Amino acid sequence: MTKHKAKKLAHEPIGRVKIVKDFLPPPEKLLVKSRPVKITITLSQDSVDFFKEIAQKEHIPYQKLIRALLDKYASHYR
Repeated sequence: MTKHKAKKLAHEPIGRVKIVKDFLPPPEKLLVKSRPVKITITLSQDSVDFFKEIAQKEHIPYQKLIRALLDKYASHYR
């Protein structure tokens, strides 16, 4: 999506909005529970920077935080 198109869409109505209760803990409280499986994924630079910043503060690999977040999300909806 081009920057111009994204700006144009930002002013469009978004339709019905449903507020969802926040169920995820902060990244530093996420824990890994199962055996990891290697995959390849492309993420936005902003997301990677966010997880790297938290990981540096917590002295853990940023990939571990991302994996824990996805595990928590999946277990919530399973």
